[in-house]
Amino acid sequence: MSGLEIERKFLVKRGEAYRLAATSSSHIRQGYIPAEGATVRIRIRDEKAYLTIKGKSVNHGMTRYEFEKEITLDEAEHLMILCRGGIIDKRRYLIPFDHHILEVDEFYGDNQGLVMAEVELGSENEPYSKPDFIGDEVTGDERFYNSHLLKYPFSQWKDTIPEDFRH
Repeated sequence: MSGLEIERKFLVKRGEAYRLAATSSSHIRQGYIPAEGATVRIRIRDEKAYLTIKGKSVNHGMTRYEFEKEITLDEAEHLMILCRGGIIDKRRYLIPFDHHILEVDEFYGDNQGLVMAEVELGSENEPYSKPDFIGDEVTGDERFYNSHLLKYPFSQWKDTIPEDFRH
């Protein structure tokens, strides 16, 4: 798949509501290969693997070019060797809500306690609604980019967000 990725990101309120609303979940490990002018990600999601290249964000972090290709697990494990700064480890919950699928990520390791939701949109102006457990919008806030969480994990700055969003 390639094209524009249009998404909005939100903090998730403390509690179990997002887990109870989920129709499925998967375990994700991902790392980043150093690249200038783009983000190159290797992701293993359960038993599938992907190479993703993302361009720079525009419109306050809401839109960017994305290319993604499925690769073999063996290829992904070999490419993980090239990743720098560690690996993001998280569980992703899929939650259907009002014509969209919310993706809620629950982070582990140094990012334990951070839970974020994303909604992908067809256009920057597409209307959407949020369930009650979705809180403050963090679209465009680099602290919440997965690649940034490797360098500056949530454990180092968790006190900068309201306690209602610390899990």
